[in-house]
Amino acid sequence: MTIDKPVFFFDCDNCLYHKNTGILNLMRQRIVDYIKNMGIPDEEALELRKKYFTDYGLALRGLLKHHDIDALEYDRQVDGGLPLDEILKPDTELRNMLTSLTSVRKWIFTNAYYPHAERCIKLLGIDDQFEGMTFADYRVPNFDCKPETASYERAMKDAGVSDPKMCYLVDDSAANVDAAKSLGWTAVHVTYDVPSNHGDYQVKSIHDLPKVLPELWKETSSPSPSS
Repeated sequence: MTIDKPVFFFDCDNCLYHKNTGILNLMRQRIVDYIKNMGIPDEEALELRKKYFTDYGLALRGLLKHHDIDALEYDRQVDGGLPLDEILKPDTELRNMLTSLTSVRKWIFTNAYYPHAERCIKLLGIDDQFEGMTFADYRVPNFDCKPETASYERAMKDAGVSDPKMCYLVDDSAANVDAAKSLGWTAVHVTYDVPSNHGDYQVKSIHDLPKVLPELWKETSSPSPSS
């Protein structure tokens, strides 16, 4: 069943919170540490993380393809071990922005496994703002992720929307934004002041979304017609 009301898909990491939190660097180091614990030398572990991310969209997918590992145990050690409660705090400005976004349905669309994204939005104080979540499902062999077309199609199916023109995405990844735009979505690139021509719009931070899509924040209700 599809519900053809516009859906705004929100990326999680380095999008709902600022990249300056340092979470990405912590995550990368934990991935390298995980690879090193597999018995791989330091320099090779660093290169494998980069190569697998580039080749497969997620380092985990490369590890699953080329090594015998448990994806859920990987998640527990990598994302699950991040000290998010020491880093992320409620974001009142973000919450107010989301609360006033009533013209669309709101949905998380992340390449993380769901426990990590759930932790993030809860710590940011916005876990009640989204109808659902599409995530990289580590339980599924050969799972898809952004920027693969299958991932966007799965997100649309999950959210119950059939028309790409009714889909919006905000993401800090240029590749993810480009993929969304190529599929007919309206795509917004969070750039953090880095020059960009990716997507339909560019914003310095998530808080700037109403500046580029003001029509979505306009009051949508209208007076009842006179009888």
